[in-house]
Amino acid sequence: MRVFILGGTGSIGTAVTAELCRRSHEVTALSRSGVADDKLRRLGADPSRGDLRAPAGWAAEAVGHDAIIHAAATFSDDMGGVDTQVVSALIGAAKQTRHKPRLIYTGGCWLYGETGDAVATEDSRFNPIPAFSWMVGNAARFLATPEFSAAILHPAMVYHADGGVFDRFIEPARECRPMEIWGDRQTRWPLIHRSDLARAYCGLLERPDLAGHFNVVSEEGVRAGDIMDAIARAFDNTLTPVTLSANDLVSRHGAWAIGPTLDQQMSAAKLRSETGWTPEITDYRRSDLFDELRQRQV
Repeated sequence: MRVFILGGTGSIGTAVTAELCRRSHEVTALSRSGVADDKLRRLGADPSRGDLRAPAGWAAEAVGHDAIIHAAATFSDDMGGVDTQVVSALIGAAKQTRHKPRLIYTGGCWLYGETGDAVATEDSRFNPIPAFSWMVGNAARFLATPEFSAAILHPAMVYHADGGVFDRFIEPARECRPMEIWGDRQTRWPLIHRSDLARAYCGLLERPDLAGHFNVVSEEGVRAGDIMDAIARAFDNTLTPVTLSANDLVSRHGAWAIGPTLDQQMSAAKLRSETGWTPEITDYRRSDLFDELRQRQV
């Protein structure tokens, strides 16, 4: 399959690109620089020079492929507007083509809002944090476009050997500084390792008969405080943690920082049932991330 990926050098996209190439798909990825070009070639993909903010320059090329994976975001104040322009350009280009590309759009667990003791499924009502509310509408636009065979993938909070969502714990632990709890140590995070997420993208991509929303998660809800404690032990960090409120976090980092304070649980039963996907890493403490941390302590 000829696949065009947006965000192919990002935290998620790097793993997705590598997995697509491993499965012998022909991968082209949007690239803004020579550094990105080199990274993509090392992964096995062909770079296509273009800017996410100027989709008119590459949308027709993307739609000319068998499939598109959209895993890109600017994470700027105008990221919703940028994404809406991308969605509009891809839909416009799709209406000019004679084939029906497969399209996977990336949502996220924070679109469900706080779930507490409930477990979010694809039938749960969206209650997105304001910083990402635009994703709900853009996902709906893709699903309503008959020129695409579209599916929306909602990843849990993503970690990997370099840290990912655990970075905010690892950095202070390594530097012998107090670690931070965002919100409450009892807050639950749904988790997914990046390699398992990449396999989910590829498995869903290869099933163009499947449409709609799909959650992807390996651990439905893990206490943030337990994660922090495990990382603290790995670095022998015994300093008293600092607790930051949602207001503190928003003032420091921006509106998106509400996300990690949400007490959430999420299920991937639909994805498992309909694609046969199963995670290989079901305990973050037994992942390559903690292998790396243990090796650093030897």
